[in-house]
Amino acid sequence: MGLVSYVKNSFNELSENVSWPTWAEAQKSMVTVAVFSVVFALVVAGIDYVFNGVIDRYFEWVING
Repeated sequence: MGLVSYVKNSFNELSENVSWPTWAEAQKSMVTVAVFSVVFALVVAGIDYVFNGVIDRYFEWVING
């Protein structure tokens, strides 16, 4: 199976056998992914902020006795 045959078969598969979402479905999915990504980033930033404060206080306690 050569490269040209592979590309032709791949194009045929994508154009005839794959069910593509509508533009509205794609937009809805994109908004869902974007919102989840922002929420997840905020949660990770909050956890980082809390751990940073805990570690700072721990080292202040260790250094200052």
